[in-house]
Amino acid sequence: MRSHNRERMRSHKLKCMTSKRLYHIGFGRDDLGWQPPTIALLSGDPERARLIAQNYFQDVQLLSQSRGLNSYLGRLPNGRTILSATSGMGAPSLSIVVNELVQVGIRQIIRIGTCGSIQDHVPVGSIVISSGALCRQGAANDIAPVEYPAVADPFLTVALVKAARELDVEHYIGITASVDTFYEGQARTDSANPYLMRSLQGITEEYRRLNVLNYEMESGTLFKMAGVYKFAAACICGVVAQRMKSENVILEQKDVAVKNAIAVAVYAVENFEGRFS
Repeated sequence: MRSHNRERMRSHKLKCMTSKRLYHIGFGRDDLGWQPPTIALLSGDPERARLIAQNYFQDVQLLSQSRGLNSYLGRLPNGRTILSATSGMGAPSLSIVVNELVQVGIRQIIRIGTCGSIQDHVPVGSIVISSGALCRQGAANDIAPVEYPAVADPFLTVALVKAARELDVEHYIGITASVDTFYEGQARTDSANPYLMRSLQGITEEYRRLNVLNYEMESGTLFKMAGVYKFAAACICGVVAQRMKSENVILEQKDVAVKNAIAVAVYAVENFEGRFS
């Protein structure tokens, strides 16, 4: 009898945990329907999350606009349910969103972002698929030690590479420098603060010589969370700046780069379903 009561209490507790709406993302498992998604496409920009859902999903449902962290539920043409969610800018915001997405049942996350190339051969308008990250992020240090590897899931990464090849999208695979700040952390001096700490002076050239491909601001923490939380994560970014030539984002080619990154991620989910079970 006691064992039966304990099981009833455990089931009740589990139901309460899974039905509640999470504080930051604004929805819970009960909002995800009878066939809840296990995969999320995660964008820093809420407008990108909306465009993904609007242009690629069927039967789109707005789940939440809490705190600007817009989330959309929908189906792909192959019938797979999928989430398009917003992480916000930077690793601290992403860490909150990812934690709560895992709580509602998400088991695969593909980050779709933008980045700046630090290699001459990686042009603006192309995409970078991260195999791993040089992680220089404070949020990640709350998840795991500095030396804990920040690596992408190999199966999701291969699926993205195959998708890019089949769509004939110019792409590069390699290590990403994932840092906390857009200006100082990426050695930009054309800003409100033209002075870099000595530890950051020459950092871009150092990373370039280490064969790092690009700068971005979230993947390192995402990859470490994936290892600790036991979910699969990948990252694909449109290249919007060529840091060997300029500090500036090239807006004229941003839309093409982002559109290609989105198309590759969606194609990978649609056509390599075995990697997403």
